[in-house]
Amino acid sequence: MRRFIAIVLLIISLAASASEPIADFTQSEIQSAHIPGAVVLIGNRTSILYRNAFGQRAAEPMTTDTRFDLASLTKVIATTTAIMQLIEQKKLRLDAPVARYWSAFAKNGKGLITLRQLLTHYSGMRADLNLDTKWSGYAAAMKLIVAQQPVAMPGSSYLYSDINFEILGELVGRVSGKPLDSYCDAHIFRTLRMSHTGFKPDAKDDIAPTRSMNSSPGVVHDPSAYRMGGVAGHAGLFSTADDLAVFARMMLNGGTWQGRRILSRHAVQIMTIPQSPVGMSKLRGLGWALGAPFSPEREQLSGVGSYGHYGYTGTMLWIDPVSQTFLIVLSNRVYLDGKGDADPLRRGIVAIVSDTLKPQTDLSILAARPELAGYFKFTTAHPESRSVARVLTGLDVLEAEAFAPLTGLRIGVITNQTGKDAAGHYIVDLLYKAPGVRLAAIFSPEHGISGNVDEKVVSGIDIRSGLPIYSLYGESRRPRDEMLGGLDALVFDIQDAGARFYTFSTTMAYAMEAAAQHNLDFYVLDRPNPISAAVVQGPIPDADMKSFTSYFPLPVRHGMTVGELAELFNEQIHAKLHVIRMQGYARPDWYDDTGLKWISPSPNLRTLTETTLYPGVGLIEGANISVGRGTSTPFELVGAPWIDSKGLADELNRRSIAGIFFLPADFTPESNSYAHQQCHGVRLILIDRHALDSPLLGLEIASALHQRYPGKFQLMDTLGMIGARKVLQAISEGQNPKNIPVQDDVDMFNTLRSRHLLY
Repeated sequence: MRRFIAIVLLIISLAASASEPIADFTQSEIQSAHIPGAVVLIGNRTSILYRNAFGQRAAEPMTTDTRFDLASLTKVIATTTAIMQLIEQKKLRLDAPVARYWSAFAKNGKGLITLRQLLTHYSGMRADLNLDTKWSGYAAAMKLIVAQQPVAMPGSSYLYSDINFEILGELVGRVSGKPLDSYCDAHIFRTLRMSHTGFKPDAKDDIAPTRSMNSSPGVVHDPSAYRMGGVAGHAGLFSTADDLAVFARMMLNGGTWQGRRILSRHAVQIMTIPQSPVGMSKLRGLGWALGAPFSPEREQLSGVGSYGHYGYTGTMLWIDPVSQTFLIVLSNRVYLDGKGDADPLRRGIVAIVSDTLKPQTDLSILAARPELAGYFKFTTAHPESRSVARVLTGLDVLEAEAFAPLTGLRIGVITNQTGKDAAGHYIVDLLYKAPGVRLAAIFSPEHGISGNVDEKVVSGIDIRSGLPIYSLYGESRRPRDEMLGGLDALVFDIQDAGARFYTFSTTMAYAMEAAAQHNLDFYVLDRPNPISAAVVQGPIPDADMKSFTSYFPLPVRHGMTVGELAELFNEQIHAKLHVIRMQGYARPDWYDDTGLKWISPSPNLRTLTETTLYPGVGLIEGANISVGRGTSTPFELVGAPWIDSKGLADELNRRSIAGIFFLPADFTPESNSYAHQQCHGVRLILIDRHALDSPLLGLEIASALHQRYPGKFQLMDTLGMIGARKVLQAISEGQNPKNIPVQDDVDMFNTLRSRHLLY
């Protein structure tokens, strides 16, 4: 029933109209000269839910029946399917060496490479043939492949390789007796009645041209495939969105479409579950990429159980068996002198569709794809990779040492629901049971020990241990003398959010001050900066702006872990500080790069996307504006009853803020600002977190609101979060936020910051 409702909602929300989200976003990408045009199609097992064409093919308008150079989609639509058919016919074996079918291939150390390794890109073959030398023709390419040496031991590492699929295309011809194009036409395309799909199409007006060796429509763009005569296992296929929809439905229907079967259900299953060598973290199916195309925290079109592929020319097919939905995005971005970029388009449409299809539970994922049970570990809410977390937090490191540094000490622990080890064990339980450690008190920060209270928190008793829980966000925000009586040390273990005004770092600093006053040791168990510790951005507060949301004059994104912040703060506190460092952590890591399970650090930061947007949207929430608190997507919404949704969305999109797109939105918060009042505003669609300057995003929103609603938006009320009066003055004067000088201050801070970096 839930899946049915999701599909109905998708049909309703994606009704074709000039103002609907996909159209608005795609048109903005065309206007930005990222693509000349595109076709977008969304469907399920039986229906087309959405189909539209945008922009130009070349001089003429794009149409929904346009044929596109699919580039690397050739790998899965044609070559992988053909290989799987031949495996099912027992003409090929998945784990047989290629040399069994092509004896010359064994030369130069390639004798052990198997079909499975080719299909998963674990063969060790280099990415592509040498294009710096003069060669031409299919036979010449095969001679070059025979002469190749692997650049890595087969099965030892992941290396995406076009050569892998050029080899597979050759195998199709060798064992079937037909060239790849003829075989696929006879056994895949004609069987499924994909009448507009094939290699080397006749040059016609319905083909989107690319910047190929020859400008004629229908000439493959890929240079290796072009030299091979237009037919290769890795590229060369042309097709339409409707034909690809037939293929996607066949996959969703377990290998059959309208009574015509081309694969067994078992073949579809094994193609789309992890087939990488055991122990490898990069998971690939047979031909297909698995899981999230862009945002790992989404569980639908971009989550566990889904699969797909991209093409260099600007194409994408992604299939999600959980929601029974597929997404096709086709563009000829290379037509723009090779300088176009379809990645923002693909990211944005995935985000829009994923926003409609909310995450499923583990039970629904397993019900739809029971074959995944052996490859992923599922919890009650979110699935995790089969791989073990790459990063050990400070708690994991301390636990591995049997808590030796704390032996003999009477301690208090400052923590909340995020204080868990990689196995999910709670730090309070671990310390309470640790031999030689005497846990005597528990302290909780804002939002309480369970992280679910959005108001002042009262002190209490821990039910399991009987120990007192002292609130540091109630009558007092600092540990009082009576709370510290008899303690030898304080231990801090809380996941931070990476933004200056997130209060957990201030709670840590206040506790460090108290520890210094009472001559207590202070241990910080370090954890990742979830939004990357390699980026420093945003204004620094004025010297007199010190507060609970601004303990130290930090940029909005400070680019430090809590352990590093403790080292920085301790320059002026002088506590007996001990930072238990993480292992395996790298500064550029985002939280989902670490392999650690996501635990919401506070009630309104439920996902990594919301945490990524928080340093920007959080800048304006001191004003008379809703930032989505009291809705299901806090910090992904901005609005107020007096805002014109379409006008604000258009204004913000005109500002071309990198990594983000805005959709008009109406919402009614259940609590917080404008509770039970309908707000009009924008929904923020995160397109590229690496490109996003989130503090600049906040300044741009403040600027747009001030310019559009000077008598209503209370700009000066954002001072507490922005912190710098010169920045507010510049916004009030109408300066372009991109030109407001904050980088000099950031550079000065970076000099100070560099002395305290641990990783």
